[in-house]
Amino acid sequence: MKKALMVWGGWEGHQPRQCVERFAPFLQANGYEVEVSNSMDTYLDAGKMTALDLIVPVWTMGEISNEQFKGLSAAVKSGVGLGGWHGGMCDSFRTNTEYQFMTGGQWVAHPGNIIDYTVHITDGEDEVTKGISDFQMHSEQYYMHTDPGNKVLATTTISGHHGDVPWVAGTIMPVVWKRMWGTGRVFYSSLGHVAADFDVEEARAIQERGLLWASR
Repeated sequence: MKKALMVWGGWEGHQPRQCVERFAPFLQANGYEVEVSNSMDTYLDAGKMTALDLIVPVWTMGEISNEQFKGLSAAVKSGVGLGGWHGGMCDSFRTNTEYQFMTGGQWVAHPGNIIDYTVHITDGEDEVTKGISDFQMHSEQYYMHTDPGNKVLATTTISGHHGDVPWVAGTIMPVVWKRMWGTGRVFYSSLGHVAADFDVEEARAIQERGLLWASR
């Protein structure tokens, strides 16, 4: 049986526990033994970490110690998959640039807060997005600093009309991507501000497929 670790905590506004409860049953239904932890000290157990197939971090605006990050990074470099969403993965540790290097991006703004926007599928042949058409979200539209080495699967266009930022009008912003960290696969989607965002079928399907793709 495959093994997955979901580590949640940080800012409660992103409903980390509720989001874990959305995806833990999915992983279990796909043959994973799922461990759920609300302590990053779990990353310190090297034997446990390297025996995993998938790590799902769900932690917004926290602090990670050097030892905790080294444990997480080493596991992914060794081949353990890393998959997550929204601020739970890419607004986790604002002062740890190596963590941001691993994940491929960092949140910097969501102009207008909760708005209507379109997610554009840019790679309809990838296994994560195949068969999914462009779709609408009513949530935060993340503006991010992203790694140009990411393989981008979906984007959104910033209108500039929200949040009084007209100078970024027309900016095409990555929403979904995959990348590598050592021999580990890394998957990220900026969707999922709250658990109910995954009621949008396309957002949920992309996340589920992305977790399975990332897994060892």
